[in-house]
Amino acid sequence: MSPLELIASALGVLAVWLTVRQNIWCWPIGLVMVLMYGWIFFDGRLYSNMLLQGVYAALQLYGWWQWTRGGNAHQGVSVSRLDSRGLLLGLASGAAGALLLGYLMAAYTDAAAPWQDAALSAFSLVAQVWMARKKLECWPLWIVLDLLYVALFLHYQLYLTAALYGLFTLLACSGWLAWRRDRALGAA
Repeated sequence: MSPLELIASALGVLAVWLTVRQNIWCWPIGLVMVLMYGWIFFDGRLYSNMLLQGVYAALQLYGWWQWTRGGNAHQGVSVSRLDSRGLLLGLASGAAGALLLGYLMAAYTDAAAPWQDAALSAFSLVAQVWMARKKLECWPLWIVLDLLYVALFLHYQLYLTAALYGLFTLLACSGWLAWRRDRALGAA
């Protein structure tokens, strides 16, 4: 457990907590965290997750824009649900990304866990896009992914990061409840 991992973990907790509360500061804090984790995962030879952090950096900027200027009136998006087409498209994209990235990592790198790392990375991108668009379905997907990440990080002895993802699981449960409540109040 390095000081970099400790700082990145603390920023991660803060960023997710702010996301649950729909506070715009989740995005710049999340940006710093993902850049730090990019280096941590490079050092641990979890290359899919390292690449994922680069994409997350771009998605942090996208989410920041969506929450401040997105939506029809360009005043930010509100919590909403995916229709069945959007849900299936997102999950199919995650599966295709997992297969492609898993193959590339297994065939061309010395990745420690090419298929598991690729699958988690691909579906995390789906969850992140849904979160940037304030889609309620991001939270159940994050819950499943976070639990699987805990197992991966424990296996690779990234104990603080595993604990962080355990906390992320709890925050995702809280986010799901809070965003459902917010959506119900907005619909009333």
